[in-house]
Amino acid sequence: MSSTTPRFTKLPEHSTLSLRDQICESVSAAIISGALAIDRPLPSCRKLANQLGVSRNTVFAAYNRLVDLDFLVSRDRSGYFVNSDVVIPKETTPENTTENNISCPVKFQSNELVPVVNPLDWQSYPYPFIYNQIDPDLFPVDGWRECTRQALGRKKMPVWASDSVESDSPHLVQQLRQRLLNTRGIYADEDEILITLGAQNALFILGTIFAQNRRPIALEDPGFFGARNAFRLSGNELIGVPIDDQGLIPSAIPTGCKLAFTTPSHQFPTMVTMNQHRREELLEMAEKKDFLIVEDDYEAEMNYVAQSSPSIRSLDKNGRVIYIGSLSKTISPGIRLGFIVAHRDIIREARIARGVMMRHPPTIVQEIVALFFQLGFYDAHLRNIERRYKKRWHAMYSALTKHLNMLKHTQSEGGTSFWLTGPDNFDASELANRLSEKGVLVDRGQDYYLNNNDNRSFRLGFAYVPVSKMDAGLQLIADEVRAML
Repeated sequence: MSSTTPRFTKLPEHSTLSLRDQICESVSAAIISGALAIDRPLPSCRKLANQLGVSRNTVFAAYNRLVDLDFLVSRDRSGYFVNSDVVIPKETTPENTTENNISCPVKFQSNELVPVVNPLDWQSYPYPFIYNQIDPDLFPVDGWRECTRQALGRKKMPVWASDSVESDSPHLVQQLRQRLLNTRGIYADEDEILITLGAQNALFILGTIFAQNRRPIALEDPGFFGARNAFRLSGNELIGVPIDDQGLIPSAIPTGCKLAFTTPSHQFPTMVTMNQHRREELLEMAEKKDFLIVEDDYEAEMNYVAQSSPSIRSLDKNGRVIYIGSLSKTISPGIRLGFIVAHRDIIREARIARGVMMRHPPTIVQEIVALFFQLGFYDAHLRNIERRYKKRWHAMYSALTKHLNMLKHTQSEGGTSFWLTGPDNFDASELANRLSEKGVLVDRGQDYYLNNNDNRSFRLGFAYVPVSKMDAGLQLIADEVRAML
């Protein structure tokens, strides 16, 4: 039988229906579940009869019955096809299928991982004030298309078509060194850089290689739940460290930690910026208490009211800072590319761990992004989104001042979101549920706390929301907040 022919390996067990009707039930269930393509023929009567161990006449009768019921259409000399007019439900529950209502043979213990809770159809909401989304209208499609065209050319094909084992694109590494890292004051050799599938993958790789050191990892609290997930899943103990209006408090990091994770450019999720004095204090504390710093340079480029502070990595003289960057905010979350910059010994271990996980990120994507940098599209795109996001940041700030001055919001110097906190009796999780019913999405704050023990805060991201809709969206939020207060 052809490898492209659908297989119906068995009929319903203990069925009281005739063989013909059992075949009809099996085929129609596959059609309704969306498992059969409309442009590919079903097995011939002979092939399906051999599959099921029945006569060809029985299959022929079943197919013709399904034609009468408008599930199938018969095409001369081509066979039987799914009728394109069949209405397939958008959602199929286990009760609607014959195969999926068995219980899982494995029982999983509950874990402390925090999933992303936003609906998959978030783009259909009128006011999606949520994190980590970009405005597709700002993406330079023509530039990306040109880079893709060049990468797919015959001259470039040998670069990405073969297995790169555990290596990265030298072209991309060079572009990162010359066009991105030096803007943050970081000068690293090729063997001090590792390409990853975004910052999340970078954190999991680091968690994996440091898990054998049984000392705990210190994290900002509230902080990036993606880091918590990555470090927990890789087998590390976590300790929350409080923050203030300058971000992570170095003196609060307990003795005995192996790593301290921080987002100094725009603290995740409060968006406050760590000043240079605090960064130097953190480096001194790392030396004094013997831990390494994991610096996630989150939205470092997005500053609208002040100059960017130097990266902690650029101030490091002792190799204690592991720098993580991502292209999700500046290019697109969908390309899934990030990088680690660290001492070459750390990169060597991280490269081995990455190779075990997935060898290397797709080389074709690395080559396209390298060309995106080299041909100047990245710099032009960055200037464009900085200009557009600055306008949205100021519009959002004005709307917050106008509509939500009953709540406290942290003072930030940029980024693409704002962090708001209500009084002690305020429930931001309930607010998120109420707003969702009105077409407004916000990020609930309790997910960012290590113990989920504070539900007064929520975050508003504005990267996807145009300026023209901000005031109306904030007005809806303010109405619900007043009703709750």
